[in-house]
Amino acid sequence: MSCSINLKKVSLKNSSKEVFRNLTLDVSHEEKVAIVGANGSGKSSLLKIVAGLIKQEEGELFLFHNEMKSLKDFNKYRSDIGYLPQEVSDHFLCPSVIEDVMFALRAKGILKDEAYKKAISILEELGILHLENRNIYDLSGGEQKIVALAGILITKPKILLLDEPTNALDEDAEKRIIKILNNIKKSMIIVSHHKSFIESLTPSIYTLSKDGLNKQN
Repeated sequence: MSCSINLKKVSLKNSSKEVFRNLTLDVSHEEKVAIVGANGSGKSSLLKIVAGLIKQEEGELFLFHNEMKSLKDFNKYRSDIGYLPQEVSDHFLCPSVIEDVMFALRAKGILKDEAYKKAISILEELGILHLENRNIYDLSGGEQKIVALAGILITKPKILLLDEPTNALDEDAEKRIIKILNNIKKSMIIVSHHKSFIESLTPSIYTLSKDGLNKQN
């Protein structure tokens, strides 16, 4: 089966400290993979490497069988990658929910009426239509997380990179996220410490340590 993401013997250092080494991972087309590990093991850094935000020290990274030799090589694939950071509050670009969710489509030149309809549809799908005209910074952390996810999903990326997507979510919101992600047919890497959450999404769970990734049985 065709792979969306290939990591081969990837290593990362933070200053002079080694974070992980010899990390190898293949994520097939529309496969969901979860990564767990201790705090400081490099889970968030790994997602940033795949997202093209930071460069690994050693090893190779391929997206859709094309090697990313530098961060510039990711430019061609920016619209194919949806990256949800652990902390989303600093990543919003507009004050209102509807404007922020529409932003990426408007930046691509999509007319306002069409972008608005698509934004309303994704807000409804995520169960947050009632937040349409709210100021993002008046929302709870959990509500902000779902709004950020809406802003990613509206662009229909081929790869989703989700860093602790259920942090600050209540039980009902978490169930909505599980239902949504289970219905999405995309390649996905999910970092989470919520065992029940990741087990409800995928049996492919890897533990990250300094020596790389080990698949759980």
